[in-house]
Amino acid sequence: MPPTPSASGPSTVVPGAEPFAFAGGPDGGGTGVLLLHGFTGSPFSMRPWGEHLAAAGFAVRAPLLPGHGTRWQDANLTTEQDWVAAVTGALDELRAECDRVVVAGLSMGGTLAIRLAELRPDDVAALVLVNPSLLTERLDAKLLPLLARLTPRWKAIANDIKKPGVDERAYATLPTRAVLGLRRLWTATRADLARVTAPLLVFRSVTDHVVEPASVRVLLAGVGSTDATEVLLEDSYHVATLDNDAPMIFDRTVAWLRERFPAPGAGS
Repeated sequence: MPPTPSASGPSTVVPGAEPFAFAGGPDGGGTGVLLLHGFTGSPFSMRPWGEHLAAAGFAVRAPLLPGHGTRWQDANLTTEQDWVAAVTGALDELRAECDRVVVAGLSMGGTLAIRLAELRPDDVAALVLVNPSLLTERLDAKLLPLLARLTPRWKAIANDIKKPGVDERAYATLPTRAVLGLRRLWTATRADLARVTAPLLVFRSVTDHVVEPASVRVLLAGVGSTDATEVLLEDSYHVATLDNDAPMIFDRTVAWLRERFPAPGAGS
């Protein structure tokens, strides 16, 4: 993948943050899964999930969002339009390889997954979301537009993980100008929730120090999906794909997908 541009020259992708892709097998039934990482994170947080899906036969693609996986300054040079364009391109690539594509995302990756289902309903067969974000109820968030003008960085929101010794390798600081893009993405996505009709599986951590429960409440109340399931995670914080409940997330995802998109000859 080409390096992300920055104000002082090209930035290189840090080890472990690279995008990845796995070919599907017969057990996947022609289904591909597009995995989208969260804000200030990288595909590193999605790799164990991707490896599990690939082992089950699903084709997998996990792009690196613009401004991510390099240095926090690069994120401030990107907008929500850059992120949507990147995931749309990844969707097109996977769609060309598979009979159908399921989009799965963590946090802002979940927001982008929902946005794809709104903009490309015929190309998104289902959604699997882990702690997706659609809003914040934090009082200090009201100061963000002012903060973004005063400083390009703020305290980090990374590594909300209950499991000891796990590091998601996200940015160690919060790029404030990029957060404004995230807020615009939230607004656009919330406005179009009724367009989402794809089957929906959403995992929500009971204890999450980054995304409040209101995001999933708004999601489930607003979507047009008739097939929607919420699963509570009792032993994980925000980055649940790397936390104690990760094996359950992975197993439930495979079982849920196989129920809805069985491989030819399955069960015979």
